[in-house]
Amino acid sequence: MEFMHVRNGGTSIRVAVQGEGPVILCVHGWPELWYSWRHQIEHFAKTGYRVAAMDVRGYGGSSKPAGVPNYAMRELASDVAAVARTLSHDPVVLFGHDWGAPIVWNTALIHRDVVRGVAGLSVPYMPMGETLGLDMFDQLYAGRFFYQLYFQAPGVVEAEVEADFETALRKIYFTLSGEAPLDAWLADKPRDAALLEGMTNPDPFPAWLTNDDLAVYVEAFEEGGFTGPINRYRAQRIDFEELRDLRGATVEQPACFIGGERDAVRHFVPGGDLYVEPGRTCADLRVSKLIEGAGHWVQQEAPAETNAALTEFLDTLS
Repeated sequence: MEFMHVRNGGTSIRVAVQGEGPVILCVHGWPELWYSWRHQIEHFAKTGYRVAAMDVRGYGGSSKPAGVPNYAMRELASDVAAVARTLSHDPVVLFGHDWGAPIVWNTALIHRDVVRGVAGLSVPYMPMGETLGLDMFDQLYAGRFFYQLYFQAPGVVEAEVEADFETALRKIYFTLSGEAPLDAWLADKPRDAALLEGMTNPDPFPAWLTNDDLAVYVEAFEEGGFTGPINRYRAQRIDFEELRDLRGATVEQPACFIGGERDAVRHFVPGGDLYVEPGRTCADLRVSKLIEGAGHWVQQEAPAETNAALTEFLDTLS
């Protein structure tokens, strides 16, 4: 494993790199780091790929610029494209999880020339429509708590989580995992409740995240804070205006979707299932896998199954 920094204008992106061969670039979500791809880095570096995993801006060893506009989707996609071009003269394969999935889907739309194929984990490609997602959730969760709405007020969730990073991360990771009660993340509580209210702090934590693993995340967030990561949620209103030209756009590159069977993302729309047709807005969805028993952190909870599905996708690109 080696680390490098890639400049994109005034932003510095830290990238972990291992192996030799065609490039796979991994993009994490909230609240994670390059480290969330550790099982994929090790596996695919051994099978003939140069695997890179970046700290998204606002996280870990990357720049943490102030201001919500710096976390707009165009900025984040630009970071991914800059890293891809630095690592390879040829188009690369992108893996993205959680917010990393919309980031790689949109990179495939905005910077088509750098993307050979794209795999989204936990969040299928859903093109922006004529209604802002936050406004839709405001209606769907009328009078109820929904985390993305809670995140909009400056400083509120930061103060809650930063009071005790370790406990907060344990609760967040567990509540969205396959071991938690189904859809615990979407528990019915008042609109004015706090994020961690009602969440379980498991003892012991499920085996997929060891104490040493957790310590990597805790240390990074204690050093870097939570504002940058949360600003990605606040930037959605900016995206709604800046990405008007991409409304209804189809991802043309070969695509893959992998989700956990017990992921709460499936039921963000009450009564619906967002995983039913993950390829309906992809022109060439080659692999779609739902991993039994896994929750939201699918590549960490079920690395062998996730790697097998990703290998199946990569083999279609040969």
